Amino acid sequence: MLFQPQCTSLPPEVLERLSATYHQLIATGLAAQPPPPPGMPNKPGRVKQTKAKNLLDRLSRDAQAVLRFMSDFRVPFTNNGSEQDLRMIKVQQKISGTFRSQTGPAAFCRIRGYFSTMAKQGHRLCMVARQLFAGVPLSPLGAV
Repeated sequence: MLFQPQCTSLPPEVLERLSATYHQLIATGLAAQPPPPPGMPNKPGRVKQTKAKNLLDRLSRDAQAVLRFMSDFRVPFTNNGSEQDLRMIKVQQKISGTFRSQTGPAAFCRIRGYFSTMAKQGHRLCMVARQLFAGVPLSPLGAV
């Protein structure tokens, strides 16, 4: 079946099939987990789980959120955009070693956030910068 441009989600039968496959894969992963090591008899609390088991538990618990991109095409498949937004501040810290005061990172994040938002809204950044330096900045809220 070809997807129409106006579609907002996958067809229900495809959603059900992919969701069932997702849950089957998680169940297979959980079944393949080794048994937990025996805990210390006098140590209170839960037995420590492996990282793989914690990930499988989280993917199972948050399945609806993980698979949301299939039922709502407005949701991106990855969070790569968010990670890219954070990466620049880490690069800045590595290059200069650190920020010298609290105002430096606050200003840096405010400027980066503004330009990132305007780019995501489809504005050309050279025009955004030109208007900003001319004293007539675009409002991200009004630009939607």
